[in-house]
Amino acid sequence: MTTLLTLAVLVLVAIAIWQMTKIFELSQLRTDNSEVANDKDNKNNGYLMFAFLVFIYGITIFSFAKYGKVLLPEAASEHGSDYDTLMLISMVIIFIVQIITQALLHYFAFKYRGEKGKRALFYADNNRLEFIWTIIPVIVLAGLILYGLYTWTNITDVNDEDDPLVVELYAQQFNWTARYAGDDNTLGSANVRMIDIDKANVLGLDESDPYAGDDVIVKELHLPVGRKVNFKMRSQDVLHSAYMPHFRAQMNCVPGMITEFSFTPTYTTEEMRQNPDVIEKVKRTNQIRAQKSVETGEVIDPWEFDYVLLCNKICGKSHYNMQMKIIVETEEEYNAWMASQQTFKNTMTASAQ
Repeated sequence: MTTLLTLAVLVLVAIAIWQMTKIFELSQLRTDNSEVANDKDNKNNGYLMFAFLVFIYGITIFSFAKYGKVLLPEAASEHGSDYDTLMLISMVIIFIVQIITQALLHYFAFKYRGEKGKRALFYADNNRLEFIWTIIPVIVLAGLILYGLYTWTNITDVNDEDDPLVVELYAQQFNWTARYAGDDNTLGSANVRMIDIDKANVLGLDESDPYAGDDVIVKELHLPVGRKVNFKMRSQDVLHSAYMPHFRAQMNCVPGMITEFSFTPTYTTEEMRQNPDVIEKVKRTNQIRAQKSVETGEVIDPWEFDYVLLCNKICGKSHYNMQMKIIVETEEEYNAWMASQQTFKNTMTASAQ
């Protein structure tokens, strides 16, 4: 109560001081009203508008020069080039429009600033101008939307053509689990109500489903280069989002339903490590790590590039750490790795003994 009364008194005192200041200002004899802008004020504001225009152009150029190097490298999936092209076209149009409109805005603010004796022209309407500045955005936006819909439709077309590899991505706070469909390339049915930790059935697979026996459950995602992959995605608890930035792939994982996404990897992990942009990024990152090691005295291991699966939804306090390593390799390397993994049936048999 004392704190509340003290705050109330302070507020009242501040109001009283403010009112006394206003009374003092009104009591002074002045030849003009300082709150009304004069020609000098308007001219200075016009120059300030030009200064701000230079500032926003300057900060834009600086941002591209300084931070353009942190952008993602070349896409590592077949559809990635289409995605990047759409993004590039959109950004070029946005920057052209931004440059022109901002220049005109700040120029007109100076040219048509208030001046004594000058009155603004009342211009009711101009049908031609209205048509021009309406139809141009309509055409541009319609083109972008149609091109975007066409690209998005192709990217999200999940089908069984080209003998795709079927993989499930299972999300839960705060980790990922991958499940391969096995030799039959068909995932066994699953339900969260069937999860049995004691029996190592961490994904709730239906043990009676014959398709589930050869499924392979892993904590590291391996993909063969050049082969299409159909991802089936589930969430155990909250809304997650499977985000694989280097493949330009993202899809929400929604509790109670299965979502899908498909892509074909085009570069193995080793090939991407030889990409000039990736080499430069690894070099910069390890320089920062080495510097921090010297400053803190803590040994920080050098970083090596890997593809990664992230969660792109804020799903809880450890959201930042929800990731899985992705290894893209040759078909032979993938087959050898898969042959070394235990199937769900073998895992269940071992846990029962």
